[in-house]
Amino acid sequence: MPHLSIIALFTCFHCFGYVILNDPPKIAICGIGIESSTFSPAVTKLDAFKVRRGEENFDSYPFLSEGTPLRNAAEWIPLLRARSIPGGIVERETYESLTKEILELLQQEGPFDGIFFDIHGAMSVQDLDDPEGDLIERIRKVVGNHVMISTSMDLHGNVSKKLAKFSDLITCYRMAPHEDALESKERAAQNLVDRLTNGLGKPPFKAWVKVPILLPGEKTSTRVEPAKSLYSQIPDLVSQEGIIDAGIWMGYPWADEPRNHAVVMAVGDDEELVGNVAHQLALNMWNVRNEFQFVAPTTTLDEALSQAISSDKRPFFISDMGDNPTAGGSGDVTWTLEKLLHYDELQKENAPKVVYASIPGPDLIQNASKSKIGQKISGTVGALVDDRYAPPIKLNGILMSYKEGDSNAEIELVIRIGNIDVIVTKKRKPYHHIRDFTDLGIDITSSDIVIVKIGYLVPQLYEAQNGWLMALTPGGVDQDLKRLEYKRISRPMHPLDNFDQQPNLNPIFITVVK
Repeated sequence: MPHLSIIALFTCFHCFGYVILNDPPKIAICGIGIESSTFSPAVTKLDAFKVRRGEENFDSYPFLSEGTPLRNAAEWIPLLRARSIPGGIVERETYESLTKEILELLQQEGPFDGIFFDIHGAMSVQDLDDPEGDLIERIRKVVGNHVMISTSMDLHGNVSKKLAKFSDLITCYRMAPHEDALESKERAAQNLVDRLTNGLGKPPFKAWVKVPILLPGEKTSTRVEPAKSLYSQIPDLVSQEGIIDAGIWMGYPWADEPRNHAVVMAVGDDEELVGNVAHQLALNMWNVRNEFQFVAPTTTLDEALSQAISSDKRPFFISDMGDNPTAGGSGDVTWTLEKLLHYDELQKENAPKVVYASIPGPDLIQNASKSKIGQKISGTVGALVDDRYAPPIKLNGILMSYKEGDSNAEIELVIRIGNIDVIVTKKRKPYHHIRDFTDLGIDITSSDIVIVKIGYLVPQLYEAQNGWLMALTPGGVDQDLKRLEYKRISRPMHPLDNFDQQPNLNPIFITVVK
């Protein structure tokens, strides 16, 4: 058994398989990450995933760059990480293919002392409940119960009892938008190294609490209360001796599965304190359940356009929330664009300049491929996947820019229709960064109105806006959860149901697998 000292061997057989290492631990890196809406007709296949194999995975972790203390603290073996922008339910064949490759690599490259399990936590797979729980259970069958697994997650992921059971350590983001994503992943990796090299000779205690709340991220942003204060408690709580980490998982509301609800977990060596921390966080969350509000004012699309046009604040942003591709929307719903193109106030000669980002339109892209900037182009866009709310639209306008090589969109163009610049892509792409626009010749800071398929504005756009409304538009990630036809989530669930009494928020101590 490599990497185990004589002391470690003794510990392994007398402390439930837990090991303390004298040599640098050997740690694998693997995971599959995506948010999957089961309320979207889209199906996510293998070509939607960016699959990183071997050493190219280090590019995703600056804290594991060559020469960094954490890189030097262990022998890191990056195997396979697959990531996709959010979308529809994952094709079962795709999931099985990626899982099979991960398991084979673990077998080939092992044995290991630890695994850095980097996932999102909101993946849905055809005919499979709890894919992340399934994946980690199958990993355990390959590597054994003595290997320590540190699970790193998005706070919008779902923590089932199975995922909690097979994870030794677990952590999640503490900010939404996720400005602390890399910091959180580093914490998960550091906790793993610390535990393997300086552990106490026993597995940590894990307290799990189901909180029957299901809310969209746009109502739980840490920019505003009550989530801001709720998450700000965590650093002080985990600084106590006997606590390794604690987290609040808001869960993912656009999948109709029993595991989809909020969860609180705490992990540490002081059993009583671990339970108290988990219970207190869960109780605090439940007590403010009625205070969660959208991070920005919400209204209808018509009212949002009316207010944006009449406002003197520029640029004025409107979130086309229902089809947000970074939450799981198909990104090709044409409902908003169709109304925008026929909105009376935007047809006038001195109407404000509008940017719309974006809509997939491979037909228009193909038609424009041999055109020159400034020429007239035409073609259909949208509704290739989700045509429930509006059909494809034929656009006729002037080609303003054309760009190839984007890692998500592949090809992008801007078509000007009157005073409206519409960004059209070959494949769907979220527009989060200023450079996403400037690369196409668009200066959004001098635009009047910018409409983006997004929920809460990510940092660069948030800093650029001088006015902002969120439009309650239709799509696969409809923000009005009461319009979704849930059939399988556990009930009662706030805010969908009323509670006659406070739910049981006592922590469950998850049985160790050692």
